[in-house]
Amino acid sequence: MKHILMIATGGTIASKNSGAGLAPALTAKELLASVPEIGQLCRVTEIQPFNLDSTNVFYAHWLEIARLVEENYDTYDGFLITHGTDTMAYTAAALSYLIQESPKPIVLTGSQKSVFLRDTDARANLLDAFSYCVDDGAHGVKLVFDGQVILGTRAKKTHTRSYNAFTSVDFPPVAVMRDGKPFYYLTEERPNAPRFYHALDPDIFVLKMFPGMKAEILGFLATHCDGLILETFGSGGLPEYGQDAFFRQVKEFTKQGKTVVVTTQVEREGSALESYEVGRRLKELENVLEARSMTVEATVAKLMWILAQTKDPARIRALFNTPIEKDIF
Repeated sequence: MKHILMIATGGTIASKNSGAGLAPALTAKELLASVPEIGQLCRVTEIQPFNLDSTNVFYAHWLEIARLVEENYDTYDGFLITHGTDTMAYTAAALSYLIQESPKPIVLTGSQKSVFLRDTDARANLLDAFSYCVDDGAHGVKLVFDGQVILGTRAKKTHTRSYNAFTSVDFPPVAVMRDGKPFYYLTEERPNAPRFYHALDPDIFVLKMFPGMKAEILGFLATHCDGLILETFGSGGLPEYGQDAFFRQVKEFTKQGKTVVVTTQVEREGSALESYEVGRRLKELENVLEARSMTVEATVAKLMWILAQTKDPARIRALFNTPIEKDIF
């Protein structure tokens, strides 16, 4: 029987009504007790590094979870992380860069309703997540939710209330759970050994553009961050109004040796800067990268991971354009 380490971090799945709204309150042991069938699948040891609404989870917590996995990697056959849904896709993406080539599964799950309630998706998600975690074909960072197994780099929360909260964006799910077992759409050779990373650079900013935005904000951001992710319109591009102020500000930002990543606000199919004049000239600027089909969550996590390793523009570009767990293509 496989031995799984459960890392409980809070979230809706562990929430009770506090009188001022839902807040994490249940322990890892209480979560496990709600699904006794798990005991027939595997042995479980649980730890609880924090118990937070995932709105409060950020890069320091991603590093803590990765540290716990690394410290316990040789002891357990797999790792299951219970997590709130609001930032789960960010955590899944971050772990995909902090823990690469893992031959053991690192699985995230949660729920849209508390396990404390009778009418909940929590028990099914927990059972599916453990069932996937003990499967011989499981490896790497995955998000298991509403019967889908999604790569950590491709997951996005697309529903705030429905049970099918997460979508695998521009890439098929790895598997679906059927009768307690994964039915694989995609199979890959299992990696031999994990690579762990221990740092992220939090000094980045995501700027969502809107029509009529003033370009001066870029000058302010240049003094406060190492990297900038621009969520532009459509296939990607910068407005030319205001005497071409946006292009001039981006050019000045990159002249300082800082990185700009251009992505799109459109959820699917990614950017294509070469399609239009307003985007094509961006590709000619040094230190401007294109996210293409990457999710914003993966773009944020990957840029944090890269900038913690290097500030050399050529190395940044090479790392960003190197696919990791099908994040960019």
